Amino acid sequence: MQDSALTGRYFENGIRCNLPQFLHQLLQVFLVGSMIGLTRTVLPGLSSTEFGLAEQQFILLTAFVVVFGFIKAVMNLLAGRMSERFGRKNILILGWIAALPIPVLFYFADNWYWILAATLFLGLNQGLSWSMALNSKLDLAKPTQRGLVNGLNEFSGYAAVGLAGLLAAAAVEWLGAHLALGILSALTLFAGLYLAVFHIVETRPWAEGNGVSQSTSRRQSRPLNTLFAYATLRYSPLVALNQAGMVEKFVDALVWVLLPVYLLSRELSLIQASAIISVYGVVWGASQLVTGPLSDRIGRKPLIVAGMWLCALGVWAIIHSHDSGWWTLEAALIGLGMAMLYPTLGAAVADHADAQERATILGVYRFWRDFGYAIGALIMGLAAQFTGRLESAFELVAVAMVISGLWVWLKVPRKQIH
Repeated sequence: MQDSALTGRYFENGIRCNLPQFLHQLLQVFLVGSMIGLTRTVLPGLSSTEFGLAEQQFILLTAFVVVFGFIKAVMNLLAGRMSERFGRKNILILGWIAALPIPVLFYFADNWYWILAATLFLGLNQGLSWSMALNSKLDLAKPTQRGLVNGLNEFSGYAAVGLAGLLAAAAVEWLGAHLALGILSALTLFAGLYLAVFHIVETRPWAEGNGVSQSTSRRQSRPLNTLFAYATLRYSPLVALNQAGMVEKFVDALVWVLLPVYLLSRELSLIQASAIISVYGVVWGASQLVTGPLSDRIGRKPLIVAGMWLCALGVWAIIHSHDSGWWTLEAALIGLGMAMLYPTLGAAVADHADAQERATILGVYRFWRDFGYAIGALIMGLAAQFTGRLESAFELVAVAMVISGLWVWLKVPRKQIH
């Protein structure tokens, strides 16, 4: 009903003039972030006691993030082009529908393969719904607000990741893993689906006024395979940004899968480990309220490179510390680094894309970014498995972040593009 009422309207771009709908889109990404946050700490931390995974089985432990990353990456690639054809709202709703099996799988899971199945559907949900919530906000906003939009989006999503992880750990202590994960994921899922159906409007009409002239908006965008090759191989700034997006997910995969195991192996409780990891998520989320708009002022490149190197420092420091106070500080340091680079990477990619192709170019970026979950988790699992040391995965990630930041420094132009 709401969408039909939009016909014949003048669509003004800007956060302030579209604030009610913008806030609804922020709530959507908060709920999407909560879905993935429920799996932080709890799944890897209880993999042996609740889901039958033998200790030291690092490859199987990381497999659920490999599955998640691969599915989410493919959905990110397709979601942009699908939304250009079928609309942002429809793809958002499809993402929530794809999540319907998750509560059932969590509740009845009696081995690790049920968890692998649940993360497949989680990847579908995240790839479709998170992408659409961000694309819709970019549609509503002005081009000069892209950094702010990415900052607000990632603040909402990753603050939810941190808070939901802590909530899930507390609920597990009270209700047990299966019931807690089943109830919390069902409540989050149905809230997101209800709001998407009844309170979200289609935002493609706003994209027509967002830097696209009448003649340009009628011009057909290039095919997906052409844009994929352009962003992946041909245009060096986008190549550099895409690889940085992929490598920074090594950090998040590490925090998601191996950091809980590492902290629990140091005799912390599940809630203590969750509290430290939630600091990472909350600092990441909250700091983006500053770093997102800051990139609109000082440019993207300094924040991206500094953030990559700050994350490397924090990851390296964790394995050289020996108490929860230092681990908490280092988790905050990694969260700050992610806040500097994460929304800025998305804004930088949008800077290098024409408006009528932005959703697809961002989809290519998100494909490589979230493929980093799969690649990073696989490499870390292999490193830990064959060395017998969790620390080797931390060392690998720190080195990769330093090299990736250097690539961005050399290949991405300093000047901001609008």
